Amino acid sequence: MNVAHHFDSNYSKLHALAENLFRKQPTNCTLQATALVHEVYLRFADLEARSINGSEHFLAMAATAMRQILVDKARRKRASKRGGNDTPVTLTDELVSPGGAGTDVLVVHDLLTRLARLHERQARIVEMRVFADMTVPEIAVVLDVSIATIEKDWRQARAWIRSRVDDACS
Repeated sequence: MNVAHHFDSNYSKLHALAENLFRKQPTNCTLQATALVHEVYLRFADLEARSINGSEHFLAMAATAMRQILVDKARRKRASKRGGNDTPVTLTDELVSPGGAGTDVLVVHDLLTRLARLHERQARIVEMRVFADMTVPEIAVVLDVSIATIEKDWRQARAWIRSRVDDACS
């Protein structure tokens, strides 16, 4: 199966994920869901098909690519913001902000980077859940661990992230 086939067979899911990521964006947001999905495709264009081991692995790779694209955009926006009043690129996720409020993508990226230094697997789990909306069983396949391990790591990662957000807001 080639990269284009993986992309084509998962396009609607990727587009729905991107739309979900942008749900709370301001209407003047310059990056839209379709553009994000197309940027993911461009990042995958040079991949060899044998480097992708099934749909779950493809979605995990797409989660990483979406995160990188959104972080790059947020950094560019923040750099151009000096002197302007642009709104930050945000994510909508219960992980960091209960109630579904938007969270700055750079804050999420920073927290995931810090978490990865402590527990790489937990950071990957969060990335796959937040950026690819992958289920616990799908993540277990990608990481080749049990569902119980994924559930435990997910709970611990959420608690760690929320405690860091709570500390920053106190």
